[in-house]
Amino acid sequence: MSLAILTTFLLSFVLLFVLRKVAKKIGLVDKPNERKHHNGAVPLVGGVSIYLAVLTASLIYTEKNPDDLLYLFCGAVLIVIGVLDDKFDISFKVRLFVQASISLAMIFAANLSLESLGSIAGNVPVFLPDWVSYVVTIIAVIGAINAFNMVDGIDGLLGGLASVSFGALAIMFWWGGQDVLATNCVMLIAALVPYILLNLGIPLGQRFKIFMGDAGSMLIGFTVVWFLIRGSQPEHSTTINPVTALWFIALPLMDMATIMVRRVRKGQSPFQPDREHLHHICQRIGLSSRMTLVFICALASIFAAIGVLGELYAISETTMFIAFLVLFAVYFSAISHIFRITTKVRALLGKLPLSEEAA
Repeated sequence: MSLAILTTFLLSFVLLFVLRKVAKKIGLVDKPNERKHHNGAVPLVGGVSIYLAVLTASLIYTEKNPDDLLYLFCGAVLIVIGVLDDKFDISFKVRLFVQASISLAMIFAANLSLESLGSIAGNVPVFLPDWVSYVVTIIAVIGAINAFNMVDGIDGLLGGLASVSFGALAIMFWWGGQDVLATNCVMLIAALVPYILLNLGIPLGQRFKIFMGDAGSMLIGFTVVWFLIRGSQPEHSTTINPVTALWFIALPLMDMATIMVRRVRKGQSPFQPDREHLHHICQRIGLSSRMTLVFICALASIFAAIGVLGELYAISETTMFIAFLVLFAVYFSAISHIFRITTKVRALLGKLPLSEEAA
């Protein structure tokens, strides 16, 4: 297991350097525009490198069952579609179709679906009819993929939030005696670490900067929801309660839901890009990019820790669900009044209001 983790880390590091050269030759790069304020053309191979590192280490060190092979296949499909999107900017309808197709493969080939919501409404478990569980699963997969895609807005954030989710899952899988699944989660973190370092310009500076790309964000979102379902559904594992999954991806989930509601209210497409995500808001308040990264990842870690503690201390699923709804309501309300809040926060920090600073 240790060899698998070390191999994944080293392969990811090597592949990032190899594939960045390939990306520059074929034009698989991200260029600055009105929304993207980085310097120069940055290779979009973080996701490809992570996938190939995990794939290679898995084939060498781990025993593979049909479900594992299906995951690797689905991951490959998402990587290909993501690379095409990064290169040619394909329609979001095509991406949604592929994501829905991947969801159906999970449901019917691996029998992975959200059949149980746990005891979120009292002491009686809530089980969904088959067709309802299929619809809910498709929504969950598409939601998770796009939630992680949307948070990929500043250096290190996607990798950091993904590491929080995989870390929480690894802890619970290990606690529940699921050593193989725990190792798989740690392997994913090992593959993410080299990307995070280069994405932040550590230790070689901005010259070797790498971006994740849509290929990587889609892969990460799919992988997280895959492990969450495997760990929470009775037919596969009872490592975590279904409601705990919400805490493990709380921040990306709440950010996506809030932003989509705000866009729809404005008469815009819920998939239209903008600069109203939490990381943008933090920077408006006056936090630097690094401070924003630390703050958001710390907040996500607190939410994930609440989920872990809820499991370890056997806190009622109903209580955990109500607590999550309260958290989401507070978050939604805060974001809805964010301009007033940011003005007050900036005043407390001794900064000019945004309107005066812009002038």
